[in-house]
Amino acid sequence: MTPLTPHFTRRRLVAGAAAAGAALALPAAAQAPSALPVKKPLVGPLAPNPAEFKRVLDEFTRGVTAQTQGLLLDVSVLADNPSAVPVKVKVTHAITEQDWCEEIIVLAELNPSPLACRMQFTAANGTAEAAVRVRLSQTQTLHALARMKSGRLLAAKQDVTVAASGCGM
Repeated sequence: MTPLTPHFTRRRLVAGAAAAGAALALPAAAQAPSALPVKKPLVGPLAPNPAEFKRVLDEFTRGVTAQTQGLLLDVSVLADNPSAVPVKVKVTHAITEQDWCEEIIVLAELNPSPLACRMQFTAANGTAEAAVRVRLSQTQTLHALARMKSGRLLAAKQDVTVAASGCGM
């Protein structure tokens, strides 16, 4: 058999096909280390709003230091569906007719709108607990705060890792 060109041989054809197959089989990151994705900070409407977070936090606390016991925040550390992250909040202190939970808020520290939910209670509730689903824009800390009738503040927080952005979906 005669080669098509002076440099074309069956051996070169097989070697070229093997090299092309190997190049396709390698992950893109292994081919070009400089092509690894760089996590860029969120900008525009998905950007965190630290000023709004601080404003809502200051408005709720009114300068009172929160206690870290008495409030249970139940949220998974990994949010595989950031558009609907299940969050449970419960006041574990005794609820009495003289001292009950008036209000609970949940804040998503790095969301564009940090106030995720606000729940109000009365003494007639007998308990202060709620379950909601919140949307998270990125990996961040969730904060839960509860204000008791006596003026005492309770706080809990949990870091949550998100698999993908929930606000931009």
